[in-house]
Amino acid sequence: MHLLRSDSGADGLGFTAPVSEQIPVAQTAPSMDHLDQLEAQSIYIFREAFARLKKIALLWSLGKDSNVMIWLARKAFFGRVPFPALHVDTGKKFPEMYRFRDHYGKEWELDLRVEPCPPIDAVDPTLPPAARSAARKTEGLKMALAKYGFDGLIAGIRRDEEATRAKERVFSPRGLEGNWDVRDQPPEFWDHFNASPPQGAHLRIHPILHWTEADIWAYTKRENIPIIPLYLAKDGKRYRSLGDQDITNPVASTASNIDEILIELEQTKVPERAGRALDHETEDAFERLRVAGYL
Repeated sequence: MHLLRSDSGADGLGFTAPVSEQIPVAQTAPSMDHLDQLEAQSIYIFREAFARLKKIALLWSLGKDSNVMIWLARKAFFGRVPFPALHVDTGKKFPEMYRFRDHYGKEWELDLRVEPCPPIDAVDPTLPPAARSAARKTEGLKMALAKYGFDGLIAGIRRDEEATRAKERVFSPRGLEGNWDVRDQPPEFWDHFNASPPQGAHLRIHPILHWTEADIWAYTKRENIPIIPLYLAKDGKRYRSLGDQDITNPVASTASNIDEILIELEQTKVPERAGRALDHETEDAFERLRVAGYL
């Protein structure tokens, strides 16, 4: 389903469209048939959410996963995303991320809603520093939910990213305060999803929950999806995961293109979120955030 392919290698703003180079890729890299299956399942999830919920939005964090989500949504709805793209903005993203948002928000004709987060003083002071900073997004998201009344939020999380996220469902109910009860998740058999949130609550929909980091990069390469240059190595370092500038660090890497990233992923034992300060704080910090409604 290569409906949105662009053959350009760069767009003049420093964002790269990852045209393949003749570099041998590890034998276990995702196959094209595998990517077609992932794409088809994700498009089915998008269409189910759109058909069964009244008012939905796609959470756009500007990173590789949510950019794939935008791409899939455009395929699912014949080139146009028929619901808002919501960026809950901490004001602390990398400049490259804001340039990417402003450029592609227009090029992809998104109904872009940028909603601010409250100041650090408004969040739980008992959280460790990075978790407290990240919690601003939770509070900003609650404010956006109250403002727009969404009953569904499409989010780009994956089960392989982090242990707590592995417990998620594709259609995941949230409580009236946006909280997540990991012990009360509905069964999902044969792609039958519970799409009926309680009055005043909402669902989180996860179309790429079943993807891996390697899948995201292989699909980005195949579809020629523009990427933020921070993902590519410079001076022996690159970012594997992008968040707020003050709590995100690069990891050691020489991968300067997607083929090399795929080879690196086959060989590395470094977790994807190793550069996130949040993941190095107390063991329960991330789970506390997730239970409270963090992405």
